[in-house]
Amino acid sequence: MTRTDQSTDIRTTPKRKVLISGASIAGPALAFWLNRHGFAVTVVEKASTLRGGGYPIDVRGTALEVVRRMGIMPRLREAHIDLRRLTFLDGNGSEVVSVHPHSVTGGVEGRDLEVRRGDLSDALYAAVRDDVEFLFDDSIETLDQSRHGVDVTFRGGGTRTFDMVFGADGLHSHTRELLFGPEGQFHHFLGYCFAVFTMPNTFGLSHETVMWNAPGKAAALYAVGDEDEVHAFLNFTHPEPPFDAFPNPDAQRDLVAKVFADVGWEVPGMVAAMRKSDDLFFDAVSQIRMPRWSDGRVALVGDAAWAPSFLTGQGSSLALVGAYMLAGSVADRHHAAGFGAYEHNTREFVTVNQNLVGKGGATLFPTTTEALEERNDRLRKLSAIPSAEGRPAHSALTLPEFVPMT
Repeated sequence: MTRTDQSTDIRTTPKRKVLISGASIAGPALAFWLNRHGFAVTVVEKASTLRGGGYPIDVRGTALEVVRRMGIMPRLREAHIDLRRLTFLDGNGSEVVSVHPHSVTGGVEGRDLEVRRGDLSDALYAAVRDDVEFLFDDSIETLDQSRHGVDVTFRGGGTRTFDMVFGADGLHSHTRELLFGPEGQFHHFLGYCFAVFTMPNTFGLSHETVMWNAPGKAAALYAVGDEDEVHAFLNFTHPEPPFDAFPNPDAQRDLVAKVFADVGWEVPGMVAAMRKSDDLFFDAVSQIRMPRWSDGRVALVGDAAWAPSFLTGQGSSLALVGAYMLAGSVADRHHAAGFGAYEHNTREFVTVNQNLVGKGGATLFPTTTEALEERNDRLRKLSAIPSAEGRPAHSALTLPEFVPMT
């Protein structure tokens, strides 16, 4: 083949068509990198539009290099939340200690990012919306794999065939269920449930979080700035995941109200605000642990594959890194070899970050009086100046240099 023939062959080779389920964090990030590697990308999202606002999330360690390579770092720096103080209260509402947030989270001031979830989602969407097809208010109904591709039937009607399909649809992934079966076999419950919602900032809070604790219960008010609203957070122990409540907001509200019925501080007002809230998010604190993340031409990424739980603070960072690694791994490989490389090169990073729950995350929410007293003693001994190094797990993977086609 001559050089001219080779060039012609490359230009006329059809783009591989791929479908991504989920348009939160992992999905748009994966879409960005797959598009850069020359794929024709479609993203399907069950919501009717992007979900704005949302509670603050962290971008740390290796994930910072991902957003830098995407070119969205300046936008995220502008959206950065400058949280300056984290105050812990005892069951009576008296102050236990006030520390810099990074002393607890392992973050690095001036380097790591903390932004509203909606701000990160908006930045990712803006980076891909002109190059990627988005199908909102729709979802995958069925998947039928063959040697030639994946036939996908959509909930809204119609069938299309893709070379590969990717599930980036969260902890309760429908794609994972279609591929591997019921969630229960991969769902590792960590013993807590939580509710997050917004309410009026009648407390005079600014750039700070105040957290109240009693054994097995926690309540927090999170003020991201000088704003009229705060993010309210209610966390509690529970013997098992309340699967019946997941699809039922009324059942969620009833469960939370029952657990917090007899406590003080600002909790009664928080429960009343939760009852009226139109942005309640409720879930179990859990991880997804799977022996493999792909089957045939379908692969999972982000919380669908490995949800680390908010106790690690690494959900969004792992989603960003996983998306980068998955796209680069399949860029110039057959899907089977690409998926194998993706798992081989990413799993250790995921595992060390999931294991952060055993290194301080869960101890923020003690379940006994003795454990609560021990936690408070540890907090009082924390240095007032946070570490400049962060936690090793956050940067445990060095990104390879995948070369995009575009």
